[in-house]
Amino acid sequence: MSKISKSFKKFPKTFWSANTMELFERWAWYGMFMVLALYLTGSRDEGALGFTQSQKGILMGTVVAILYFLPVVTGALADKYGYKKVLLISFTILSTGYFIMPFFTTYISVFIAFLYVAIGAALFKPIIAATVSQTTDDSNSSIGFGIYYMMVNIGAFIAPLIAAKLRILNWSYVFYMSAAIISLNFLLVLFFYKEPFVEKKKESLSKTFKTIFNNIFIALSDIKFVIFLIIIIGFWTMYNQLFYTLPNFIDQWVDTRVLYDSIASFSPRLASAVGNIHGTINPEVLTDIDAGYIIIFQVLISSLVMKFKPLNAMISGFFISTLGLSLTFAFNNPFYLFITILIFSVGEMSSSPKITEYIGKIAPRDKVALYMGCSFLPMAGGNFFAGILSGGVYGSMSDKITLLQRYISEKGLSIPAISDSFTQNDYINRACELLGVDKYTLTSNLWNQYHPQRIWYVFAGIGMFTVIALFLYDRLLLSKK
Repeated sequence: MSKISKSFKKFPKTFWSANTMELFERWAWYGMFMVLALYLTGSRDEGALGFTQSQKGILMGTVVAILYFLPVVTGALADKYGYKKVLLISFTILSTGYFIMPFFTTYISVFIAFLYVAIGAALFKPIIAATVSQTTDDSNSSIGFGIYYMMVNIGAFIAPLIAAKLRILNWSYVFYMSAAIISLNFLLVLFFYKEPFVEKKKESLSKTFKTIFNNIFIALSDIKFVIFLIIIIGFWTMYNQLFYTLPNFIDQWVDTRVLYDSIASFSPRLASAVGNIHGTINPEVLTDIDAGYIIIFQVLISSLVMKFKPLNAMISGFFISTLGLSLTFAFNNPFYLFITILIFSVGEMSSSPKITEYIGKIAPRDKVALYMGCSFLPMAGGNFFAGILSGGVYGSMSDKITLLQRYISEKGLSIPAISDSFTQNDYINRACELLGVDKYTLTSNLWNQYHPQRIWYVFAGIGMFTVIALFLYDRLLLSKK
């Protein structure tokens, strides 16, 4: 622990102010994003938008892919114009973007509003990672990036707990919360953040962009590095199912009443805090377990893997994450989520910070933000493919509404199509009336009839392919030196 204590003392004030901004930005983002899949696909009579799973997947996957692609450019802009200036622009876009999102309800308008928010997030992302890299060295970078990742998850942990309460009152309150929290970063960047040393070059904007793409070409000219980035897409495709698919899966298939009752049996106050007025627990609260585990164990895990070769840590971490994430979709018992998400979290904590650390170490010191921007390319690809899986693939294999419509058709029954005037809840209620069952029995019948849990085979296959590919990359392509 003495080595960890010495590492903490070496971190300058800028390191801590940057990480605090990361905490607030992630709080704002995850307050919105952890419930976004539910907001997009939920029944209109509950204030949600009623989009299909396919529409949700395309919207979330495409916009977030763009968000993670843009840091390739925005990182270099930060290097040219200064981190503080770009941060202020980012927070202006984010605060206004979150505020206006609930005013849009059509698919195209929601797409545009979410894209506007994504641009603000893309301006922010490479700067904090670059600041952490600039304010750490070889002796404390593992701990430094572990703290950075822990801050991400503190924000990610707090936000859904509050959003779960706010959305019951009104979905708009979730977005207003995000707008208010991100606005706190104006104070931090103006009064506490000291710009790290970055060598600024005096050149025109057009020349800057030419330099950007020239540097990207140089960075991606190493075929080994490109293969590494492509492989990492597999991990992020699997990882993002925690946000894209799991909330819908829990909402549609997991009966959380048993968990709520179990908690209430020994602590009614705790049950009230984590549950809702219906005697159930919101999906975003359960997926939030991942962030809770990371807050508790991240520094410990980082200290354990700090001596490991980054690629070895990634390979083992990806394997553990694959096991945990896949099993999360294999059961409809909420108690199993505590175990499967813990397994997933251990793998995530072992591998995800190592990706950022690995790329940060190989980046030239005068192009750290640019190279950190390149580190987001696999995330872009991972989010895009995650959207496809959570959209069309989940929609056909596991979406409750789709399977219910198939079930009704096979039974020879007739129910009006879902529309603005006949919502998803109306469809489910009518099906229950015609079949003479309650909604929980109906869900159980659909589970036994169509086995929607088989979606876990898809996620397991992607994860294992990534593990094998990275193992072969390490053993066959990298030099022994």
